[in-house]
Amino acid sequence: MTKTQRPNYTFALIVVFIVCFLIGFITTMNNSMIAFCSEAFSLTAQDGQYINTAFYGAYLLAIPFAMLMSKIGYKNTLLLGLAISGVGFVVNSIGINSAIASGINVYAIFLASMCLVAMGVVMLQNVANPYVMVLGSPEKGAFRMTLSQALNSVATTVAPMFITNVIIAGKAPAPEYVPGPFMGLGIFTLVICLVLVFLKLPKIDEGKQAEEAGEHREYKNSVFKYSHVWLGALGIFMYMGIEIGVPSMLPYRFQLLHPEMSSAELAALTTSYLSFYWGGMMVGRFVGAGILTKFESRKLLTACLLLGAACIALSLMFATSMAGIWFMLIAGLFHSVMWPLIFNLGLQELGPHTKSATGIINTGVIGAAILMPIMGAVVDAAGVIIALCLMFVFYAYIIWFCNFGSKIGIGSKQAVSGQPREA
Repeated sequence: MTKTQRPNYTFALIVVFIVCFLIGFITTMNNSMIAFCSEAFSLTAQDGQYINTAFYGAYLLAIPFAMLMSKIGYKNTLLLGLAISGVGFVVNSIGINSAIASGINVYAIFLASMCLVAMGVVMLQNVANPYVMVLGSPEKGAFRMTLSQALNSVATTVAPMFITNVIIAGKAPAPEYVPGPFMGLGIFTLVICLVLVFLKLPKIDEGKQAEEAGEHREYKNSVFKYSHVWLGALGIFMYMGIEIGVPSMLPYRFQLLHPEMSSAELAALTTSYLSFYWGGMMVGRFVGAGILTKFESRKLLTACLLLGAACIALSLMFATSMAGIWFMLIAGLFHSVMWPLIFNLGLQELGPHTKSATGIINTGVIGAAILMPIMGAVVDAAGVIIALCLMFVFYAYIIWFCNFGSKIGIGSKQAVSGQPREA
């Protein structure tokens, strides 16, 4: 009997890839603002990391947003996320101008509006990850996820350039340089939202897709009974300490290397070098997408974790030279495939629970909101070298999850054999 021909999801994937680009741009732009804001608002290392807290703290809403997505569908969640992020940028622009004029705490306005932007990004991420997973054959899910993250990395490479050339643009960091570019970003995001209103995207039923693939499975009655989902969320939590830890600690590494530089000079120098880190992630994701067509994902993830940890170790060994900086930046090459592979391991064989599981795993992104201020406090108390040593704890957990934790609780039984399929 001939298998039912799968629908062509090419156009839908292109739309989702555009969303992935926007997610990457906004997220990296937020992180790249730390050096700028630290100078503009005269912040301590810990206070500067509250930018990450304001942004990534919104991921506490990932589970409620996933539940909302189950009610209103992928497309409506996509539109709502774009609208909220666009409005957040506009509010940021108007709010900063008003705060400057009235003498209100500008930094508080900036943090509050970026939290609003982040709420929209959480919705977009809730849509993008499962969409990429289900728009095509299950066996190619990790490949599509890695490719989407490669395109996301194009945006993360461009974002620091945007901060350097559009917001800073050779000027000493000051709050009044933010409103114009942010208003432009808000309008751009809202225009994309308006365009998507008139585009038809396919409805996805994950359970039916498994049946069409000839995979008749029995699923547990609740996503909360799959331990690999929760362990995957903790994996993403730890991963955020790795991915965001490098760019967040980079200003303090440069400060250690160039104590004679002013804050403005350090901010400009750090932002200019961040493109190398995000560029390395972009290259790594494109290469990783190709490697995944031939090699098993667990082996690739384990190798990248070990090599990333080695780069950080070498960076600490050369703490007083530019070699240490470059080893930190090179780590981005190996960090590149970690997100999609961790995410993919956490979403294995969930069928109708995929949407809910996405919200649970996305909640792990709050790791950046919690771990970065902790690392910032360690910088203030004991120095950046000690703070970077915390990253080895993050690497260790993900290695355990990759090789052991992600195999626990998968157990979606095949009706025919009664045996769980290995992820």
